[in-house]
Amino acid sequence: MTHTSQVVVIGGGQAGLAAGYHLRRLGIDFVILDAQTTPGGAWQHAWDSLRLFSPAAYSSLPGRLMPQQPGEPYPDVQHVVQYLADYEKRYELPVERPVGVLGVHRDGQHLRVETDSGTWHARAVISATGTWWRPFLPAVPGRADFEGRQLHTVEYGTSNDFSGQRVVVVGGGNSAAQIAADLAYDTQLTWVTQRPPRYLADDIDGRALFDTATARRRALDEGRTDTGGVASLGDIVAVPPVREARDRGLLKASPMFSRLVPGGVEWADGTRAETDAIIWCTGFRPTLSHLAPLQLRGLRGHIATEGTRAVDEPRLHLLGYGDWTGPASATLIGVGRPAREAAREISALLTAGTT
Repeated sequence: MTHTSQVVVIGGGQAGLAAGYHLRRLGIDFVILDAQTTPGGAWQHAWDSLRLFSPAAYSSLPGRLMPQQPGEPYPDVQHVVQYLADYEKRYELPVERPVGVLGVHRDGQHLRVETDSGTWHARAVISATGTWWRPFLPAVPGRADFEGRQLHTVEYGTSNDFSGQRVVVVGGGNSAAQIAADLAYDTQLTWVTQRPPRYLADDIDGRALFDTATARRRALDEGRTDTGGVASLGDIVAVPPVREARDRGLLKASPMFSRLVPGGVEWADGTRAETDAIIWCTGFRPTLSHLAPLQLRGLRGHIATEGTRAVDEPRLHLLGYGDWTGPASATLIGVGRPAREAAREISALLTAGTT
């Protein structure tokens, strides 16, 4: 089956919905193709105890504030999923699901989007697939020899799955800290980081991080000195569960081990820790395989962009993958501004094509 739309948005999570909001406001014909069976994007697959590191009011998509969650200063996963579902319904965003996008191709004046349920022809495409679907595992010696359980952040569900076990959590970011705090009470926890954990001040949350990221981008755009952005403040937001575990002395980080052995992990000095499970909180890479037919990737797989627009394919915009597609664009509060800019550029492109 073949379809035609002015714009195809690939991905129905927070970035795709923000794009849809601004496209709708500009009166542009569009469709959102989402591989998930239900609303909520990657949030519906996150671990049970995950908390946003911003209050609800500072975790909102354009046009609609996230409501406060009763009794929770930092909303949980289910609250976010419900908010995204309500947002999609409120603005009557045209989401088709489940639709898996196989590839985006050049086709004359159009981009051809091949999917597992038909073909779409569009004047422009916004890729908003995020990073959750492409977890990164570092190349650590002995990883194949370890006889226990290994999983990535994306596979973690609840601390009950590890009750009484010896668990190693690897990583120095927010996910690692929250999962380590979740496990600290009922497991024999070893938390390892490349460098000592850097907590942000307890009164700093996502709003301050967004402001900092935006100020850095403005400074770079104006040729001023790099402020260092969010990285200059620290790596971990001390949401209440993390703060409590830290203050009780339960989050003591060890240096990164040098290798895995069949029964656990080993440091350079020969010290070992017997381990039942290792949880790799080691980040993600952009999910961009559907763009491979366009042959846009340069060194290290990076697609060059100006703002959100692909330099070598002006009909393509990338949204929500990180600072390279807009300051804090991988966050709920941060994706609205680059989504607006992408929609405006696409509107200008469509207008130019009709004159």
